Parts: sequence; C-alpha cells; structure tokens
Amino acid sequence: MPSDRSSDLPFHRFTVLGAGSWGSALANAAARAGRRVTLWTRDAQTAAAMARTRESRRLPGVQLDRSIAVTASLADALADADAILLVVPAQAVRAVATEIADGIADGTPVIVCAKGIERGTYKFMTQIVSECAPRAMPAILSGPSFADDVARGLPTAVTLAALDAGQASALSQALATATFRPYHSTDVRGTEIGGATKNVLAIAAGIVSGRALGASAAAALITRGFAELVRFGRFFGARLETLTGLSGLGDLVLSCSSPQSRNFSLGLALGSGASLDQARAGGKLAEGAFTASVIAALARENDIDMPIASAVDAVLDGRTSIDAAIEGLLTRPIGAET
Repeated sequence: MPSDRSSDLPFHRFTVLGAGSWGSALANAAARAGRRVTLWTRDAQTAAAMARTRESRRLPGVQLDRSIAVTASLADALADADAILLVVPAQAVRAVATEIADGIADGTPVIVCAKGIERGTYKFMTQIVSECAPRAMPAILSGPSFADDVARGLPTAVTLAALDAGQASALSQALATATFRPYHSTDVRGTEIGGATKNVLAIAAGIVSGRALGASAAAALITRGFAELVRFGRFFGARLETLTGLSGLGDLVLSCSSPQSRNFSLGLALGSGASLDQARAGGKLAEGAFTASVIAALARENDIDMPIASAVDAVLDGRTSIDAAIEGLLTRPIGAET
C-alpha cells in the first residue's frame, strides 16, 4: 500500500482487520471520516468479490465506500497503518493479535471491536492484545451499534477507550463524523465489561420475548440484568459512569429490545421452542453464547450475584430447561432492590 505522509490528519491511515458485517460497517465509517482505509479479509476470493462489487455479503444492499482498498494480504493491510480496528470474533482475537504482532510499529493503536471474554483464560480483549502483540497500544470500541445502521450512515454513538487519555481522544476525533460519534474514555475495563455482559443478558431478553412473557417482564429483565452488569463491572474496577453510559446501559437497552441483535435473536429462537442447534442454524455468530459460561464462572468464583447470567449459562449448557430457569428466577426470595 503506498505511503501518504503528506497528510497531517492524526491517525490518517486505518486498517480494518475482518470484513464481516461489523468490519465492513466500520470501514465505511472511517472512510466517511476522511481516513484512508484498508479492509482485510483472510479469503482471497472474498476480497476480490468485495473489491469488484463494493458489497459485503454480510451487508446485502449496502455499498462499500469507493475509497476503501480491500485485500487478502495481511502484509499489505498492515503497511503504514496508523491505527488498526480489530474486528474479528472475540474468541479469534488471540489468533489474529498474534499474527499481526511482528507487522506493526511500536505504539500502534489496536482497537478491539469484539464484545466478549476469552474462554479458558477468562481474559479481556485488551489483555489478550497486550499479551500477544506487546508493541501495540490496546484500545476498545463498544456501544449501542448495529452494523447495518453504521454502514448506512445512520446516527450512532459509541465509546472508544484507551488507557492514555490523549490517544483515546485523538482516535475518537479521527473516526468522528456527524453520524458516527465515538465518545472517548480511559475506562478500558468498564467499556469491555459492558459489551461482554450485555450479550449474555440479551439472550435472556430474547427468551422472555420468545416465551411471550410480556412487556413488563422484559422491562424487569433489562433492569435486573443491568444490576448484574453493574455488580460485575464494579468488582473488576469499572467506573459507574461507564456502566451507565453508552457501552453499558446504552448497549444493553439496544441489544435487549431488537431482533437485529444476534444474541436477542438466539434467545428468541430458544424461547420459541427451538433447540440450540436450530437456533444457531442461521450461521450468525452470537458472542453471548460463548461468553455466558465465562461470566457465570467468574461470578461464582468471586461471589458476584448474577442469577440471570447464570441461568442463561445453564440453559445453553443443557443443565436446565428454559421453563425451570424461569421458575427459578421467579421463585427467588424477595429482597431489597440493589
């Protein structure tokens, strides 16, 4: 990829690793912000098709900005990148972070755009980047955002967090447009926890909808689920303003209220009587299905009261039925609201 050192824009050259729906959407957002964007996919045929048609098969009907370069060469994608948006599933972050470790310059921001916690290690996304790509500056982007909305340029606000306040602010400014609003933060852990936890709770919200338990039950689920999210976040040092902000409460409300959410859709199918295999048959990844067991285990180990998340884990693991899980939640002792 040719160098463009003449531009004085901060973080002028963005590389997006992952050309699924969210990666394609963020590539469009960065291009609208005036950045020079390279979009990488591992599959050469997919890259060639996207370059030719300017369309992602994951976002039918949405055109990829003409200025975006699409490649299957990781070396070309990383060349001269000022910042990297790492847009792969949470459980694949380790593999890709390891793969790019030697191809980036010292201090290059690697902004993880996945919402999850790694199974087995129980590590958060930025911890994995720090471990596998020590030359990188880890950051996280999360918040209430559907790929289709962002790709089409509909108004969206998210959180972009990095430990260095100046870098977080500069990255947010670099990606900001009138319709894509990244609010910066230094609360990396809180931003990560909001996205990971809300995915699990969105499955529960989908189950409530699938079982036709009513709007009152849905509101109670979101409210009590948010209490769990706050307890979990505060244990790991998250700031309350982060948990009540875009990447916490905002993302929870969005994901728990629309079938556009893959996690909500998974729960909706389960609540409507589908088996887990049937619910997953559409091929769309629901990150909460992988994160539920991690959050439930961390809650048990650290004595964090998270009955909804634990119930979702038990349902997904086959240890209990949906009806038994609902009954268990409804027959819990009545206590003070906390």
